[in-house]
Amino acid sequence: MSLAVASQIAEPHVAEALRDMPVAVPFACQRAARRVRIAPRYGDGAVEAEVRYLWAGAPGAPTIVVQGGISADRDVCASAEHAGPGWWGMLVGAGRAVDLGHVRVLAIDWLDADDLKAPSVSSDDQADALAALLDALGVSRVEAFIGASYGAMVGLAFAARHGDRLGRLIALAGAHRPHPYATAQRAVQRGIVKLGLDNGCVEDALSLARQLAVTTYRSGEEIGRRFAGGPEYRDGRFQLPVEGWLEHHGRKFVARFDARRYLALSESIDLHDIDPKTVRVPATLIGFASDRLVPLADLCALQQQLGAPASLEVVETRYGHDGFLKEHERLASLLREALHARGE
Repeated sequence: MSLAVASQIAEPHVAEALRDMPVAVPFACQRAARRVRIAPRYGDGAVEAEVRYLWAGAPGAPTIVVQGGISADRDVCASAEHAGPGWWGMLVGAGRAVDLGHVRVLAIDWLDADDLKAPSVSSDDQADALAALLDALGVSRVEAFIGASYGAMVGLAFAARHGDRLGRLIALAGAHRPHPYATAQRAVQRGIVKLGLDNGCVEDALSLARQLAVTTYRSGEEIGRRFAGGPEYRDGRFQLPVEGWLEHHGRKFVARFDARRYLALSESIDLHDIDPKTVRVPATLIGFASDRLVPLADLCALQQQLGAPASLEVVETRYGHDGFLKEHERLASLLREALHARGE
């Protein structure tokens, strides 16, 4: 498939973004794994778990944790062992908003229930695993925790449980609890995957669950703008304009994600519950006006209840919850401001 065709199927301007992405790695980088000991919230006692991490940036510089949604991994930026630009490479890299010439970024692959030998995994567990990894790396304090979506939930958990080790929390599209609308959507997605596991069609089920999820990540405005038009009769059936896009995302997800891991991490979002008053770290909250999964009302409530000063920045976007992956220019400005504020 040509780059031009891929950009039409996947996202607008992907080709241009990929051409502009720097992939040189002029900084120190560890892409490795450490075994840490934590006590999972839903487990029967302490366990040892392997945490796979990327720690990249200027040697000796302050460390900043960066974490994304449940489908994000440790490869937030390019590294010597990872040739791609990373899932947030437009914002993390040399000369980017999170400038690897001046800081070191730490990111992990999320732990799932199997990793913890527990029936379920919590955002608290992820936060504790990060704290234990920091101990193993000899890092006593991180200057900031930047979390988006599930990463924002884990950032709140980290701030509540390990606030003495954190300078500032920057939370994008994530609140102290999931919204019931969002839990309803994820419950249906998990039900589809469980049916697939029970009936021997897990790949088809996982693809459908991902396709449903994608419709909740974006706004109706964007989907309506991109896929307006009537059905076409092809290959013996009517096909709608949006179907190719959905199937593309489903195939990509199935190629890189395990169904049981998906179930555990999706459930972890819905189990998330943090008392905002226990977060006593200065915070910057960033929300997206068209986000149906994390509505601005929840972020307003979080801001008002936090146990430390917090600002709330609202980004107008047609991309909904996925604004944290799409609005690079606006977010670059907000991230620079928030990171500068950490030292004030």
